[in-house]
Amino acid sequence: MNNKIRCVITDDEPFAREGLTGYVEKVGFLELIGICEDAVELTQLIREQKPDLLFLDIQMPILTGVEFLKSIVNPPKVIFATAYEQYALQGFELDILDYLVKPISFERFLKAACKAKEYFDLKRNPDLQKDSFTFIKVEGKLEKLNFDEILYIEGMENYLIIYTNDRRLIIHSTIKSFFEKLPPGFIQTHKSYIVPIEKVTTIDGCMLVVGTHNVPVSRKLREWVLEQIVKTGYKS
Repeated sequence: MNNKIRCVITDDEPFAREGLTGYVEKVGFLELIGICEDAVELTQLIREQKPDLLFLDIQMPILTGVEFLKSIVNPPKVIFATAYEQYALQGFELDILDYLVKPISFERFLKAACKAKEYFDLKRNPDLQKDSFTFIKVEGKLEKLNFDEILYIEGMENYLIIYTNDRRLIIHSTIKSFFEKLPPGFIQTHKSYIVPIEKVTTIDGCMLVVGTHNVPVSRKLREWVLEQIVKTGYKS
């Protein structure tokens, strides 16, 4: 089975197309299936070849890369490769995987390609998500979150704050929908809080201590929460 990511380069500059082609050829998990000069060529190629990934310029004749993405239904995943930084936010609002600013070093290209590989590995093997990680959208970027990084999660209406040892990540999601993505070992202690049981070090009344943080437990859930923690193996 071919698990390579089938990709297309679209740029109106020959030098840029040549540079990206050379980079793609160096990455074993990428397969270049087409090179286009503008969005019109790309539209036809997508219809015929159904690529997984586009390396797409923004400033092109006829349609810009942004206009192209807005005009197409269910486009492939996109990594923008452009000389213009000012479109970054707009790009991420269109759910792109990464945003490369020219001139692009191979190191930076490889980082974006690896991000794409992680995305497609997860898409092709959904069970991986339950085992170890998920992708979350943070400030317009797709970021990998390992479940074992999480200290606790706090819900605020339609937003969540995910606390780790060194990060505080804010994402657009509800407690309920995100909880469904989590593997066994996480419990909801309150309508607004989720914790991984193994990170709990102290039980203090209606509070759980996780590292240097206190996580509340609702009164109606307290007995059940304590039962789950004891069943799993309380550390302290």
